[in-house]
Amino acid sequence: MTQEMIGLLLDQEHPLTLGELSRACSMHADWVLELVEEGILEPLNPEVPRLQFSGQNLHRALIVRRLQQDLGVNLSGAALALQLMEEVETLRARLNAMSCR
Repeated sequence: MTQEMIGLLLDQEHPLTLGELSRACSMHADWVLELVEEGILEPLNPEVPRLQFSGQNLHRALIVRRLQQDLGVNLSGAALALQLMEEVETLRARLNAMSCR
């Protein structure tokens, strides 16, 4: 049996609406709004009534969903985990850049 993969390339030119982001995460829009309130997600322009999100926000939301579902992490814990994961990624990139010199 073969599995078909369907994907969408996301960038700043093609933001996701609140509904699209919640569907992509298989979560309710209220959950996405909780992530915004917690500071985990940042809409591209919070003053616009129809919130839009970058592909990076989708990535972050999917990580949070996995942390919550697989590990039972609350939103504050997920925010901290994301921050630490991003710091590790930044440090790894710096190390790689230094070793390529």
